[in-house]
Order: sequence, then C-alpha cells, then structure tokens
Amino acid sequence: MSINLDQAQQTFIVEARELLQAMEQSLLQLESEPGDQDAIGAIFRAAHTIKGSAGLFGLEPVVSFTHIVEDVLDRLRDGSVAVDASLIAMLLKCGDHMLELIDVVAHRGETLQPEALEREAALREALSTYQAPGTPAQRVETAAACTGTPTDVLWHISLRFGADVFRNGMDPLSFLRYLETLGQMMQVTILTDSIPALESWDPESCYLGFEIDLRSTASHATLNEVFDFVRDDCEVHIVAVDHTPDSGLGSEQVTPAEQGAITASSLRQPAASEAKPRDGNYVRVNADKLDELINLVGELVIASAGASLLARSCNNDPLQEATSTVSGLVEEILDGALHLRMIPIGDTFNRFRRVVRDISQELGKDIELIISGAETELDKTVVEKIGDPLMHLLRNAMDHGIESAEARRAAGKSAKGHLSLNAYHDSGSIVIEIADDGAGLNRERILAKAQERGLVASGAVLTDQEIYNLIFEAGFSTAEAVTNLSGRGVGMDVVKRNITLLRGTVDLDSRPGQGTVVRIRLPLTLAIINGFLVGIDQSTYVIPLDMVQECIELDERQRQSSRDKGYLDLRGEVLPLVDLRDHFSHEGPASRRQNVVVVRYAEHKAGLVVDELLGEFQTVIKPLGKLFGALRGISGSTILGSGAVALILDIPALLNQIVQLEARTPLVPQSPPAVAR
Repeated sequence: MSINLDQAQQTFIVEARELLQAMEQSLLQLESEPGDQDAIGAIFRAAHTIKGSAGLFGLEPVVSFTHIVEDVLDRLRDGSVAVDASLIAMLLKCGDHMLELIDVVAHRGETLQPEALEREAALREALSTYQAPGTPAQRVETAAACTGTPTDVLWHISLRFGADVFRNGMDPLSFLRYLETLGQMMQVTILTDSIPALESWDPESCYLGFEIDLRSTASHATLNEVFDFVRDDCEVHIVAVDHTPDSGLGSEQVTPAEQGAITASSLRQPAASEAKPRDGNYVRVNADKLDELINLVGELVIASAGASLLARSCNNDPLQEATSTVSGLVEEILDGALHLRMIPIGDTFNRFRRVVRDISQELGKDIELIISGAETELDKTVVEKIGDPLMHLLRNAMDHGIESAEARRAAGKSAKGHLSLNAYHDSGSIVIEIADDGAGLNRERILAKAQERGLVASGAVLTDQEIYNLIFEAGFSTAEAVTNLSGRGVGMDVVKRNITLLRGTVDLDSRPGQGTVVRIRLPLTLAIINGFLVGIDQSTYVIPLDMVQECIELDERQRQSSRDKGYLDLRGEVLPLVDLRDHFSHEGPASRRQNVVVVRYAEHKAGLVVDELLGEFQTVIKPLGKLFGALRGISGSTILGSGAVALILDIPALLNQIVQLEARTPLVPQSPPAVAR
C-alpha cells in the first residue's frame, strides 16, 4: 500500500503553523492572566502535538528543540515553574524559532542560517535554567546509579492497527521508524492473522499487527505518546519486561499484571483532557481549488443567464420553466460557493496581539489591544490582503497616536493606552475600525503642511474630514522625528492604495486630546455580487444591489427642475443627482423617460439619473486591466447573458466626488447639506 507521505507532510506543516499561532495566543493570554490553567494546557498540547507529528516524519531538529520546550512546559503545568515576564518572553521566542524550523521543512533543501543556529543555542541555554537538574536521560542514569539497575529497559510493545489507519493518512511504518529513534529494536514480528481471504481483501484497509521488543531509556509515557495520533485507530499494550520494581522508575513502568488494563479504550480517557476533540465535520481544502470553483460558478452564472435569455426569446413555456429552475439552482450553488470562502476576521485580528505587545514594550508604553467583532465574516481574499494595511495603521497609532505614560497622566488620562480593533457589517459591506485614545491629529499642522507642499491653496476652506484625509497623500507626514516605526502619515498613501485595490474606502476622524478613528469599508467578496442593471442609450451599467435603496420615475416637470437645480426634493430631503449620461459623455439626446436610482454608501446618499431600469442581475466581476486602471467611477466589468459587456459603477467613488464638489460649492445657499445623510 503506497502512502502519500509528501501530502501528509504538507498537512503537518499547515497544522503546525496553526498550532504555533494558537500557542502564541495562549502565551499572550497567560501573560495577562498568569493563573490561567487552560492557557497553560493549550500551550503544552500545541508543543506536544508538534513534537509527536514531527517525529513521525523523522524531523529530528524539530523534535529535539520542541522536546526541551515541552519539558519546561510540563514543569509549568505541575507548578514547578512559575509564570513571569521573562518566561513568557522566552517561550514566545521559542515559538518563533519553532516556526522557523517548520519553514525550513516547508522549503526543502534549506538549512537554518548561522544566526538562527546561534539563536537556538541561546534559547536552549535559557530553557535549561527552567528544567529540572539534568536532562531526562541524565535523570534515568542518576536513578540507575543509585539503584544499581541497568540504564535502559527492555520494553515489549503489542500493536494492532485499525482498518482505517491508511484512510486517515497514517503510515504504520512511520511509527516504527520513530520508535527506532528512542532506542534499539531488538525484534519485530509482523502479525498477519487479521488478513482476510483474497475475495474480501480491501486494498485501502490495514490488517497489520506488530509485536516489538525495544530496548530504550525512554519512559512508558514517552513510548505511549508515540501513538497519540492513532489512538482511536489502534490498540497498543506497552510492558516493561526486564526492569526492577524498586528501580526508582516504577512510576513510569507497567507490570505484566497491568498489561490488560492498557488498552485503547482505557487510554482514551486521560488522553481526552490532553488533546482537543477531533471534529470529523471539517475537511481541509486547498485554497486554489476554492478559487477555481468560484471561477467555474461565475462562468455558470453567465451561461445560465444566456440560456434564460434564449428561452424567453423562443416563447416556449416549458423551456422557460426549465431554465428558471436551473437559474434558481445556480443561484443556490453560487451562494454556497461564496460561503465556503467566508472566514471570520478574528484570526487576523488575533495575530496583532503579539505585534501590539512587542511594539509597546519597544516604545516603553503600556498599550492594551481590545478586539471586538472577531466573528464577522468576509471573503478570504479580502482577509489575506487587509493584513498589511491594518498592521501599518496599528504601528502608527502606537508610535505617534498614543502618548507616553507621563504625557497621558499630565492630560488627565490613565497611564495605559487603549487600541481597539472592531469589525461589523453595514449596508452590504464590512467596516473595520482602528481606534486609539491618544492625542489625536493636529488639524492646524496638517493644513499648514499641505499648504506648504501645494496640496491646498492658501485661503481654501476645508472641512475637518478633508483636512484629516490629507494624510493619505503620497509622502505626507507631520512627524517631527523619524523612528524605526513609521510616523503617522508616512506610507498612508500605500495603505489607501491597497484598500482601494480591494474596492474599499478609508477615512478617519480625530478629536484633539481624545484620539483617532480610522474607518475602512470593504466589500464582502471580490468575486460575484448581486447587481442592478441600468441602461443609457445602448450601454448597460451595473450598480451593486446592496447600495440601491429605491427607484423613482421622473415626470417632465421633475426632469426639468432637477436638471436646472442639480438635486431632487425626495420627500423633503435634498438628494443630489448625478446624470450618468453627462458623467460618462454619452452622445445624443436624453430619453423621454428617465429614472433615478437612489444609492447609499456609508452616510452618503445620491440619485443616479438613467434612461432604463433593467432589473436585478447576478454579476460576475471581471477586472478591467491596467490600461483602464485610471478610470474614475468604474470598478470593473461583467458579461451579460447576451454576451455584451457591462461596466460596474464604483458608487463610493461617485459619491466621494459629489461630497468634495458640494463641500466647496453648495447647491442651495442656506439649505440643508446637499448630500443626504
């Protein structure tokens, strides 16, 4: 039976990285609550699982280093080692080094760099101060010297693998290879009594059993741990054959009389408290396969729309009914496929706990990170690409937003600064807020710097929001000193550009002495959206459906009035209008019948004047390419059922243009704000 060990090792790499991330989070939790036994248990389990899995693949560097870490964590569990800041800092560095060792495995052929080897040596030395006197092997030798017994023990291991061990991705021979690293194999007997007749043979089932004699200084617990990952798929009996009961090792040995008690069922109970329950309801899927699925579903949506269009032109009722059924099923498949790519943003948020901890210590500030809305879900592609902009914003807030403890006390604040990350859904988008309770932005300094650089004309009247948003201009900074952390404003143009590439927007609000809030608004998914089709002449445009509030037909009087004034009286509310025919320079006279699509994004509202309302449409977003990257007001394109191309409107960009225009030239003097809120 051939086992794909390469695939199994790739699974180990992925899971090891996840375990190290969980280990880091638990260490940070333990730092804030030193008595948290659950956190201590989680840290130990993570290290123990990584060591055991690495041993199955013969990854000795990982096993060797992690074993020492595990030994210290074991002493932490039994109370022999106390939690303090230096221990947490060292264990965090150990986690970093374990990740480095895993990365070496992932990039085959590579070895640790000399500086990494030096770091490992220093960590081993630091870990040794927390270990009991002597290494485990030395402790066995010490016990043997005191009692006059041999330094090793002959163990007999009776092993029966379950039928599903192959299907669960395990190789029985890998366990034997790992046992060889713990001692000397004296004898191995392969048991074939469970092999069925040829006609009943299942090539995917395992029928093997082994009787093994192993001479080793390892304890019974260590040997037992070898089989933790197939505990539910095998029965194992481990008996010490030639030890002396009073050798001092009796607490780690098993007498022949106890052999019958050591079965898989009896061992599952203590193992349950040491390992997380296995959930068979989840399947790990390669992200590329999900992307391929989304692309195929997108093409299916386009093909389904084309089929529905043809069916309507045939005037064939049964055919139309059939295509309608297919369209409904395609919509369900689409929703299901998109849901597969939705992941909670909390995993990304939690990674910043370590960043905040390390940077606050580097700056000599006491800063607490507060996370809320971690369960909010959005597309995995968005989650992956939002990490760097969030990192930059957090670093800026800590470096130049939150004051030192002395400055905070002088301002009547608590010495501890607070930095919060929050996420929530709003109007079909996800909003991420990064808020600090620092000194806030200096409005006058930003304005002076902008005028100095020629970004703002002297004497121009700008709102606070417009002034604060000037820090997103390329290279804009008001920082008085350059540190190893970027000053507030440095690189903010990169942050805005990266968010814009995700079809998102970013703005901020600040209050002097109270703090700053940066607000990022992103689409839930980058692949497929529900759209509303509108027509102008022979051209078709798509408006994201979640931004459409209502549609209004204009009569002749309203058309003339709105054209003259540039706004519409919507039930007593001033609604600014954008005539898409003029905006996109369509030639020819306007249609005799015109409509207004009322759209809203965040707190801004406007009306888009169009010729035709064509109804809802599932929109597969296609990028425009670099040639059209400078187009304003267009975020992408899609293919209609007829094969024609429709442009997707960038509503946030259009509304932003209106906001900027109306802030400078009010539509109606002494009237309510032109942009409805």
